[in-house]
Parts: sequence; C-alpha cells; structure tokens
Amino acid sequence: MAADGDEPLGERPNVPVANAVHLAGTGPLASGGSFAEVGPADVVARYLHHLEGERGLARNSVLAYRRDLRRYLVHLAARGLPSLDAVGEAEVAGFAAALRAGDDEHPPLAAASVARMLVAVRSLHRFAAEEGDVREDVSKPVRPPAPPRRLPKALTVDQVSAVLAAAGGQHATAPATSGGSGDALEAARRLRATALLELLYGTGARISEAVGLDLDDLDLEAASVRLHGKGGRDRVVPLGRCAVLALADYLRAARPRLAAARSGAAVFLSRRGTRLSRQSAWTQLRTAAAAAGVDGVSPHVLRHSFATHLLDGGADVRVVQELLGHASVSTTQIYTLVTVDRLREVYATSHPRALATGGPATRGRPGDEGPAVDRPARGFSEPTARF
Repeated sequence: MAADGDEPLGERPNVPVANAVHLAGTGPLASGGSFAEVGPADVVARYLHHLEGERGLARNSVLAYRRDLRRYLVHLAARGLPSLDAVGEAEVAGFAAALRAGDDEHPPLAAASVARMLVAVRSLHRFAAEEGDVREDVSKPVRPPAPPRRLPKALTVDQVSAVLAAAGGQHATAPATSGGSGDALEAARRLRATALLELLYGTGARISEAVGLDLDDLDLEAASVRLHGKGGRDRVVPLGRCAVLALADYLRAARPRLAAARSGAAVFLSRRGTRLSRQSAWTQLRTAAAAAGVDGVSPHVLRHSFATHLLDGGADVRVVQELLGHASVSTTQIYTLVTVDRLREVYATSHPRALATGGPATRGRPGDEGPAVDRPARGFSEPTARF
C-alpha cells in the first residue's frame, strides 16, 4: 500500500448487473419443477439482481448483502443442505448462534452484526418464498438479537481540531514549486487530507458521500455542497468557512497535480489520478488521528461529532435530521441522548432550585446580592468557526 493509503484494500467482488431482471412467479413451484432443482447460490444470485435492478439499492448496500449471504451459503453447504427448501427454522437460528459463537476462521460477532446478517438472510428467504423457490418462509419466526442501545461516540471540539490540524501537518501549504516532486506530492496529499476531513466534519457527510462527490456538486461561492445519500436521496448542505477554504486550496493547488486523463469529474483523487476509494479516505483520517494522539476516530465518529456539536450549540433536531440525510427524525433523536448528561450538568449548576450548596431556596430570593444565575451554561459554547 502506498504511504498515503491510495491503494484499495483488496478486490471488490463483482455486483450483478442492474438490467438482469428476474420475473416473479417463475420458481420451481410455478413451473411444476422440484424445489431441489434450485441451489441456494442460484437464489442468492437472483436476489442480488433483484436488490440492484428492481429495488435500486446502492452498490455498497448490494455488496454488503453479498458478503453476508456468502457466509450463509458456506454455513448451509457445511451442513449438506442442497436447497433453500431443505432449510428449516432450526438451521436459520443455528446460523445466528454460530455467528455469536465464532469459529476457527471467524471471531464471535456482536449482537448488532448478527442482527444485520439475519436481516439479509430473512430477506433472502422471504424473496425465495415470494418467487416460488421454497414452500414457506421458515426464517420468519427467527428474531434477530436485540443489540444493547449504545450512544454514538462523539469527539470533543478540541479533539476534532487536533485531528484536522494533524491532517495538514499543522499548516497545509500549497505545493512548493522549487522543491522536489516528492515534496510537492506530499504537500498535495496534505491539502487533500485537510479538505476531505474538513468536509466530513463540516457537513456530517458519510464517507461514501464524500468520495463520491463530483466537481459540479460543489458550489464554493454559495458555500454549499450537494451530497448523494442513501436510497438515491440528494441533499444540499451548507459549507462552513474552514471547509470552503480547505476545498478551495485543494482544488487550486493539489487536485491539478493529482489529476490524470482518467480522473473525470471526481473531486478527491488518488495518487494515480483515479477517484479516491473509501478505504483510502479512511486511511487519511486514521493517519491524522494517530498523529494527533486521538483514539477511536472513524468517519462515522466525525459524523456523530458533527451532529452532537450542533445539538450542543442549540440546533433543532429536525434541522440536524435534514443535514444528516436521515429519512426519519427518530434516527436523529439518538443524538439528543448524547447531550442529556450535559443538560443535567447545566441544570444542576445553573438552576436556583437545583443547586446543592446553600439549600434549594437560598438562591434568587429577594434581597440576594447579584442575579440568581450569573454565568454561562456549561456545555453550550459559541459556535465554532468551522460552522
């Protein structure tokens, strides 16, 4: 792998083409054949075609289903099950138990990961039943494990600032014209890393949305960017001053140095001139976090930090919902739980009836010197320059 992480991590498996459409009602039952005639792998292949061609799932989503179902096929083959119709409820439940237990090749999975895989498996069985490949959907009674409710992790503003500063080597400068090509390329990479991370934190973009940007998605004069979200939903998000400056520096001084004939309109380019991969973008963040001495940083942690810092600053949850591209406000409301401890602290240290010192009614009485509350609420600071 290159020093800046531009090489993709392994080969990406092929995804079924979107125009390969399977017509409903053409399974063995509909055609008068035997259920055993159709192997599980054939049903999976048609299901993946269905996800991409008919339901219009994004490529990354189809790849995730493919990886999960590939492991399910291995599980079935190891138990000598020749068709999905030979699978019973016990086998589906056994797959979930095997995921939790792990084996010589796979570590035990957390409840959330098992639940995600079971979603793919149950969707496959439901599809097979609707298509007539099996007599019934035996997976329906198998419920995924309920993962513990974990609050999203967020960095402090100081931690984010440290990571962003480290991305540019403290000071992102334009590529030097008098130095060697290696120094100029390194400067271009620093500008790219700074622009990418400022964009991620300044907009709350998913990593796939950031690396998928084209030049015409950016409007630096209007300080906005169009992000292509899940389910084909686009949204326009404002860009803060720091993100605008970082992107302008990158587009002016770094992207032309990285560009090649095959670059196309991609905003973020690898050292080979191709669109930067998600893995490479992840590496940019990991390298900056390590240099800043901040642990537990990922692209999604930056997204969580974006949402949490907005709510801490008083933003309405529905505004944050729109900025994050959540289809439902209930998804966004998990971030409000992150700030509840801060709210309790503010209340306990600011409200006259919540103060522990001097008794509950000693503050704010007529005749007391000074106002009852004469200090800013902790946890609610002025908006940072990045917003």
